[in-house]
Amino acid sequence: MMNDEEVLNEESEEIIGETEQPEPEVEVESEEDKAANELAEVKDQLLRTMAEYDNFRKRSAREKEALRAEIITNITAKFLPVMDNLNRALSAECTDESFKKGVQMISDSFTETLTGLGVEEIASDGEPFNPSFHQAVQRVDDSDAESGTVVQTFAKGYKIGDKVIRFAMVAVAN
Repeated sequence: MMNDEEVLNEESEEIIGETEQPEPEVEVESEEDKAANELAEVKDQLLRTMAEYDNFRKRSAREKEALRAEIITNITAKFLPVMDNLNRALSAECTDESFKKGVQMISDSFTETLTGLGVEEIASDGEPFNPSFHQAVQRVDDSDAESGTVVQTFAKGYKIGDKVIRFAMVAVAN
């Protein structure tokens, strides 16, 4: 016959045995599954790399175009005083027609080069004053002109697209 202690031990072993659960089976991936997963990862990585490269290419093109416009603006700004001097030379009295024709040819060539770079002259005389393009240096009483109209241009203004290289220096009617 069993004593109480042996019965308790036997019952506790049964309870412990019931609560123990078998270890879950670890799913072993087959070689096909491993290869498929690896292929999917490589495809994803390739797509991401291609997208990054495409973004880099587009960003580089935008930066290149912005840099080009900035360089043209800076260089053109340094040559505008030369253009002003050519215009003054053309408006001055000259007895030698061949000399004047030579200066005119240089001026035309310079203007053509600026146009080829996308530089445009800002319209001034007779136009309404626009602070985005004109710099008013004088106010003039002119009964023939409407108030706020440019009546005289002291220095031509130039722009590339919407970017102003130099504002036109003008006189505005009161």
